[in-house]
Amino acid sequence: MRLSFLLPLLLSLALAQTYTVKKGDTLFRIAKAHGLSVRELMRLNGLTGERIYPGQVLRVGASPKPGRFLQEGLAVWYGPGFHGKKTASGEVYDMHALTAAHPSLPFGTRVRVTNLKNGRSVVVRINDRGPSGEGTS
Repeated sequence: MRLSFLLPLLLSLALAQTYTVKKGDTLFRIAKAHGLSVRELMRLNGLTGERIYPGQVLRVGASPKPGRFLQEGLAVWYGPGFHGKKTASGEVYDMHALTAAHPSLPFGTRVRVTNLKNGRSVVVRINDRGPSGEGTS
Protein backbone atom coordinates (compact mmCIF):
# COMPACT_ATOMS: atom_id res chain seq x y z
CA MET A 1 0.00 0.00 0.00
CA ARG A 2 1.44 3.40 -0.97
CA LEU A 3 0.67 6.42 1.18
CA SER A 4 1.52 10.07 0.74
CA PHE A 5 0.80 12.84 3.23
CA LEU A 6 -0.62 15.95 1.60
CA LEU A 7 -1.89 18.46 4.18
CA PRO A 8 0.21 20.85 6.27
CA LEU A 9 1.07 20.29 9.91
CA LEU A 10 -1.55 21.16 12.47
CA LEU A 11 0.94 21.51 15.30
CA SER A 12 -0.90 24.53 16.65
CA LEU A 13 -3.79 22.18 17.47
CA ALA A 14 -1.48 19.72 19.16
CA LEU A 15 -0.08 22.42 21.45
CA ALA A 16 -3.31 24.29 22.24
CA GLN A 17 -4.96 24.15 25.65
CA THR A 18 -8.46 24.27 24.12
CA TYR A 19 -9.93 22.95 20.91
CA THR A 20 -13.09 24.08 19.11
CA VAL A 21 -15.01 21.12 17.69
CA LYS A 22 -15.48 21.18 13.91
CA LYS A 23 -18.10 19.39 11.84
CA GLY A 24 -17.12 15.74 11.43
CA ASP A 25 -14.82 15.66 14.49
CA THR A 26 -14.95 12.69 16.83
CA LEU A 27 -13.68 12.34 20.38
CA PHE A 28 -11.23 9.71 19.13
CA ARG A 29 -9.76 12.07 16.53
CA ILE A 30 -9.49 15.00 18.94
CA ALA A 31 -7.99 12.85 21.70
CA LYS A 32 -5.36 11.31 19.40
CA ALA A 33 -4.37 14.71 18.01
CA HIS A 34 -3.63 15.88 21.54
CA GLY A 35 -1.95 12.75 22.91
CA LEU A 36 -4.91 11.82 25.09
CA SER A 37 -7.15 8.81 25.40
CA VAL A 38 -10.87 9.29 24.79
CA ARG A 39 -11.44 8.57 28.50
CA GLU A 40 -8.95 11.33 29.50
CA LEU A 41 -10.58 13.81 27.10
CA MET A 42 -14.03 12.99 28.49
CA ARG A 43 -12.76 13.36 32.08
CA LEU A 44 -11.06 16.71 31.34
CA ASN A 45 -14.34 18.05 29.98
CA GLY A 46 -16.80 16.42 32.36
CA LEU A 47 -18.46 14.54 29.49
CA THR A 48 -20.70 11.59 30.36
CA GLY A 49 -21.38 10.60 26.76
CA GLU A 50 -19.51 10.73 23.46
CA ARG A 51 -21.76 13.31 21.80
CA ILE A 52 -20.00 16.55 20.83
CA TYR A 53 -21.18 19.48 18.70
CA PRO A 54 -19.49 21.84 16.20
CA GLY A 55 -18.51 25.04 18.00
CA GLN A 56 -18.14 23.29 21.37
CA VAL A 57 -14.88 24.23 23.10
CA LEU A 58 -13.04 21.33 24.74
CA ARG A 59 -10.15 21.45 27.16
CA VAL A 60 -7.27 19.38 25.83
CA GLY A 61 -4.78 20.44 28.51
CA ALA A 62 -2.03 18.03 27.51
CA SER A 63 0.36 18.33 24.61
CA PRO A 64 1.65 15.25 22.78
CA LYS A 65 4.01 12.89 24.63
CA PRO A 66 7.69 13.96 24.47
CA GLY A 67 9.50 12.65 21.40
CA ARG A 68 6.25 12.10 19.55
CA PHE A 69 5.59 13.72 16.17
CA LEU A 70 1.94 14.22 15.24
CA GLN A 71 0.79 15.23 11.80
CA GLU A 72 -2.64 15.17 10.23
CA GLY A 73 -2.97 14.81 6.50
CA LEU A 74 -4.50 12.91 3.63
CA ALA A 75 -3.26 9.44 2.67
CA VAL A 76 -3.52 8.23 -0.92
CA TRP A 77 -2.55 5.00 -2.66
CA TYR A 78 -0.28 5.27 -5.73
CA GLY A 79 -1.35 1.95 -7.23
CA PRO A 80 0.00 0.07 -10.24
CA GLY A 81 1.12 3.17 -12.17
CA PHE A 82 4.30 3.40 -10.07
CA HIS A 83 4.82 -0.33 -9.38
CA GLY A 84 8.40 -1.36 -10.17
CA LYS A 85 9.75 2.20 -10.47
CA LYS A 86 12.46 3.59 -8.20
CA THR A 87 11.53 5.68 -5.19
CA ALA A 88 13.54 8.67 -3.93
CA SER A 89 15.40 6.32 -1.55
CA GLY A 90 16.53 4.18 -4.50
CA GLU A 91 14.26 1.32 -3.52
CA VAL A 92 11.97 -0.23 -6.13
CA TYR A 93 8.34 0.64 -5.36
CA ASP A 94 6.18 -2.36 -4.47
CA MET A 95 2.48 -1.49 -4.46
CA HIS A 96 1.84 -4.39 -2.05
CA ALA A 97 4.36 -3.22 0.58
CA LEU A 98 3.48 -1.05 3.57
CA THR A 99 5.59 1.96 2.57
CA ALA A 100 4.90 5.67 2.36
CA ALA A 101 6.18 8.99 1.04
CA HIS A 102 6.77 11.99 3.28
CA PRO A 103 8.35 15.37 2.41
CA SER A 104 10.84 15.47 5.31
CA LEU A 105 10.95 12.39 7.58
CA PRO A 106 14.15 10.33 7.18
CA PHE A 107 14.00 7.25 4.97
CA GLY A 108 13.42 4.14 7.05
CA THR A 109 11.32 5.95 9.66
CA ARG A 110 8.33 3.88 10.72
CA VAL A 111 5.10 5.81 11.21
CA ARG A 112 1.63 4.83 12.35
CA VAL A 113 -1.10 5.96 9.95
CA THR A 114 -4.56 6.08 11.56
CA ASN A 115 -7.97 6.42 9.93
CA LEU A 116 -9.48 9.17 12.10
CA LYS A 117 -13.04 8.10 11.32
CA ASN A 118 -12.75 4.52 12.60
CA GLY A 119 -9.49 4.40 14.61
CA ARG A 120 -7.93 1.61 12.50
CA SER A 121 -4.21 2.01 11.94
CA VAL A 122 -1.20 0.49 10.21
CA VAL A 123 2.56 1.03 10.56
CA VAL A 124 4.36 1.97 7.33
CA ARG A 125 8.02 2.70 6.47
CA ILE A 126 9.05 5.95 4.75
CA ASN A 127 10.94 5.21 1.52
CA ASP A 128 9.92 8.04 -0.83
CA ARG A 129 9.37 11.79 -0.94
CA GLY A 130 5.95 13.32 -1.42
CA PRO A 131 3.38 14.60 -1.74
CA SER A 132 2.00 13.21 -5.00
CA GLY A 133 4.99 11.01 -5.81
CA GLU A 134 7.60 13.77 -6.07
CA GLY A 135 10.99 12.14 -6.28
CA THR A 136 9.55 9.06 -7.93
CA SER A 137 11.02 8.42 -11.36
